[in-house]
Formats: sequence, C-alpha cells, structure tokens
Amino acid sequence: MHIECRSKRALLCPGSLYAFLIGMADTSEGTAGREPGREPGPETGPETGSRPPGKGASGAPESRRSSWKYIGPGIVVAATGVGAGDLVATLIAGSNFGYTLLWAAVIGCLVKISLAEAAGRWHLSTGRTLFDGWASLGRWTSWFFVAYVVIWGFVYGAAAMSSSGLPLQALFPDVMDLKWWAILTGLVGLVFVWFNKYAVFEKVMTVLVGVMFVVTVYLAVRVTPNLGEAFAGLLPVLPDEKDSILNTLGLIGGVGGTITLAAYGYWVNAKGWTNTGWMKVMRLDNRVAYLTTGVFVIAMLFVGAEILHSSEVAIASGDKGLVQLGDILEDEYGTATAKFFLIGFFATSFTSLIGVWHGVSLMFADFVERFRKDRAAASAGGSTKAGSGEKAGSGEEVASGTHERSWPFRAYLLWLTFPPMILLFEGQPFRLIILYGVLGAAFLPFLALTLVWLLNSSRTPAEWRNGLLSNAMLTVAGLLFVVLCVKQIWDQPWSEFF
Repeated sequence: MHIECRSKRALLCPGSLYAFLIGMADTSEGTAGREPGREPGPETGPETGSRPPGKGASGAPESRRSSWKYIGPGIVVAATGVGAGDLVATLIAGSNFGYTLLWAAVIGCLVKISLAEAAGRWHLSTGRTLFDGWASLGRWTSWFFVAYVVIWGFVYGAAAMSSSGLPLQALFPDVMDLKWWAILTGLVGLVFVWFNKYAVFEKVMTVLVGVMFVVTVYLAVRVTPNLGEAFAGLLPVLPDEKDSILNTLGLIGGVGGTITLAAYGYWVNAKGWTNTGWMKVMRLDNRVAYLTTGVFVIAMLFVGAEILHSSEVAIASGDKGLVQLGDILEDEYGTATAKFFLIGFFATSFTSLIGVWHGVSLMFADFVERFRKDRAAASAGGSTKAGSGEKAGSGEEVASGTHERSWPFRAYLLWLTFPPMILLFEGQPFRLIILYGVLGAAFLPFLALTLVWLLNSSRTPAEWRNGLLSNAMLTVAGLLFVVLCVKQIWDQPWSEFF
C-alpha cells in the first residue's frame, strides 16, 4: 500500500528544497572531465550552421535548455504512480495523525524524485534502457524481473480494473455490477493503448491529470485546512502511537509509484529524448512529476485531517475507502461535490491503469527483444554483451516506436487485461496474493540498489555517474525500502501458505 503527500502552500517548501538539492546535484554530479556547472557540450543552437543539428562543437549532443514546453513523461509518471490506493493511504494517515506526518509525505516525494532522476539519467547518459543495464549485472536480474511482471501483472490487472470500475458504479449505481464496470475499463484501456502511440497516450494522460489536479485542489480548499497546523506538520515529529516509526516509513515509501519509477526512463525515450542533450529537460520534467504528486498527496492529507481526523470518522483501507469518502462529502457539502470527487477518483484510477498498461508493456517488450537477440547472438557464436552491434536495449529503439507495435508489447497488454478477469469473478487466490505482496515489496529495494550499482560503475560515462548527493539519496531510499520489504515479508501468514 502506498501513502502520499499533498498541500497548497506547503508545496513551496518541497519545491524550493528540491531546487536547492538539484542545484547541488548539478555541481556534484557530472564534474569529471569538464568545468563545474557545465553540461557536456555548449548550448549553441543548430542555426550556427557550423555543426550537425543537435551536436556541440566536440560532437557531444547539444544541451537543450529546460523549458516547460517539453514537459510530458513527468506528467505520465505522476498520474500512473498515484492510484486510488495511494489516495486512501494518505487519507488514513490524515485521519489517524492529522497534519503530523506532512513532513514524511514531503520527504517521500524527494525520495522518489531521486529514483526517477536516476532512472532517466541512466537512459540518457548511456543510450541504453534500464533493463539492458539490469541484464549487465547478471542473469538473476532477468529472473526477478520475469517473476515480478508475470505475478504482479496478473494480480495488479484485476486490482486496477476494479479500482477504475468503483467510481463508475458509484456514479451510475443502477446500470451494472462492479465486475462488469471493471471489465469495461480494462477493455477500454486495452484498446486505447493498443491503437495509440506515446504522443496520444501522453496527451490523454495530461487531460486526466488536469482533472485530478482540479478535483484534489478544490477539495483541499473546500475543507478549509488549518494552515498553521499544516506548516507545523513540516517539522519532523513522530506521532505518539504504537509502530509510529514503521507507519512513518510506510508513508515516506508510499508516495507515488513502484515499477512506474522504472518505466519513467522508457517514457523519456518514447518522448524522443535519447541523449545527454536532454538531461536538463529531463530533470525539470522529473521535478514537475513529483511536485504534481505532492499536490495530490498533500491535498488528500488535508481532506483526511479536516474531515476524518477532526470528526473521528474511520474509512476502510483500499479503494472502497474513496467511495465512503464520497458519501461523507455528499453529507457535508452536497451531491455536486460528491459527484465531482467521484470523477476525480475515476481519473486517478484510470490513469494508473493505462499508465501501467503502456509503461510496463514497454519494459516487457524491451526484455523480450533483448532476450531474443542475445539468444540469436549466442547461437551464432557472437557476443551477447551490450554494444556488440545489436540495437536491443537502446533508447533509440524505444524512441522509434517499434516496441509499441511489437508482439511482446501487445502480448503483455493481453496478459494485464484478460487473465485477471478471472479474479474479478473467482476472488484472489491466497498464495498468489502473498507472492504478489512479497514481489511488490522487493521491487523498490531492487530498483534503488541496482541504480546505485549501475550509476557508480564504468557502465555509466564518468561525467554522469552519481555524486555524493545522489548516492546519499539512493542509498537512503534503498535502505528504507529494504526495511519496508522485510516488514512486508515478515507480516505474511506463511504458516497458512504452506
């Protein structure tokens, strides 16, 4: 379960803090072999006519200035990473602790910023995909990835469809049962992703994010938050409750995204950003992603603190908690506000559905393509290492759109859509849910620690390897997720499993 961070003025704090952190990162990372503070390659446009378009004087990629007009993958990762379950977890945090853990939600945003930035930096600095990097660490990474996407995808598909169907059933209660709404949303997501490339996908996600933004900010304003208590919540204080440390760590670790953080680099490439000339743009885009996530999370924490905490109202965990919140909003503020909230609930759930349908399918297609080319190279007696002339695992291959038209991409789309429908009718098998929980808990430590490995090794060009700040942030993230992973595994009913 994820938990999240959201506010209004409080966003000024994470925004300014992150600007400071990125300023440090820009001087601590990428200083080898060049002047401090400079990107590799002058910022001279192609209009000079003295060099190939997109190249600097030394032949390095032209460094593009960061600009809002390029923003896109960050919106996609923010929309996908914040699902209905994340909103409920934040509501419950606000309900239980008021504004006390607002600081933890803000830190959670910063932790995930560092992970997504590292994934994007790997793709741009090496020209290789993240799975290609994982494969260079050993065959065990491929086995983990396959087990994860097969089991996780099967269970997640049912959960995502059910979550998207819930607000539709609440909006149109007499039309059909929840499972049929769930199936309908899954099929719509399948058709949409199957027939559209990244450019259209990004535009639709941006519209839905706009709906989410308007709804969550409206609710945050509507409940008239206590800004004095909210600012006090930015001070790092633990609630006086049992297991408060683990609850706080869970909130930090649950801000927006699991495998979608790894998918960010693929969306960066799909956007057409394939080299270091886009590094500044990617970093701005990534900041936008988690400032947007911060808005969603802090806004819902405001709602939980004001509506639920002050009146001591409890809601269920899971997606049904949002339906309960809709009923509470109807009693407090009228039918129009409740309906408006349910529309935002649908936008939140459906963006997560189509985001996973697209992003994880891209990753699976990349895995299959590399596996096939490695097998072909091995059978021909050639090298299977990246850089042997094969294009498998290259950012340019993702940017070309071939993955989105490939059979592995569409096969995984079908896997996410049709087999999970069985769970909508039969319920979720006990042992499968335990494996799903364990693999899900293990993915973020896997991502954080492998990024530390990759970005401190010769696999990454020297000027783009981790600096002290990035290493610190990724190490903290890795240790945080290891603790949460151990707790998740420990809490599983293993005696019943066997």
